Amino acid sequence: MQVYLNNQQKDLSIKLDLIPQIVQSVLTIESAHTDELSIQFVSRSEICQLHEEHFDDPSPTDCISFPLDSEPASPGIHHVLGEVFVCPKTAKLYALENNTDEYDECLLYLVHGLLHLLGYDDIEDSDREKMREAEARNMQELKKQNLDLRPLNIEK
Repeated sequence: MQVYLNNQQKDLSIKLDLIPQIVQSVLTIESAHTDELSIQFVSRSEICQLHEEHFDDPSPTDCISFPLDSEPASPGIHHVLGEVFVCPKTAKLYALENNTDEYDECLLYLVHGLLHLLGYDDIEDSDREKMREAEARNMQELKKQNLDLRPLNIEK
C-alpha cells in the first residue's frame, strides 16, 4: 500500500514515519484494503479554505475526507481509497481548551478521517454512535501498538 504524506503545517511537530503503520492498522481493524491513499496535514487557513470550497462553511474544522474509489478493493484492480486533510492546529486548540493531549487529538482526527473514507458517517445519531465506537476501537488498538504521531523527543 502506498501512503502519500504531505505536511504543510508548522503548528504541531508530527512523526510522519509511523503514519503508514497507523493507516495499515486501521485498515486491518476495519477489515479493509486499498492500494493507495493520501494524508495531508494542513494549516488552519488551508482547512478553512477547503471547508468553504467543498461544504460552503468557512469555519475551521478538524479533518476533511474525500473518498475516491467507492467500491471495496478487488484483486487485480488498483484501488485508491481517497484523501484525508487533518488540521493539527485545531487539535492543539481543542486539547488546550479541554485539557487533553494534542497528539492524541490529532491522531483521533486522522482515524476519524480514515473511517470516513471507509464509509462511516456521523451526521445521524445512529451513524455517529457507530463512528464513535469505531474511533474508540481503533484508538485503543493503536495505543496497544504504541502507534502515535508524537516525535521521539516529546514525552507522553
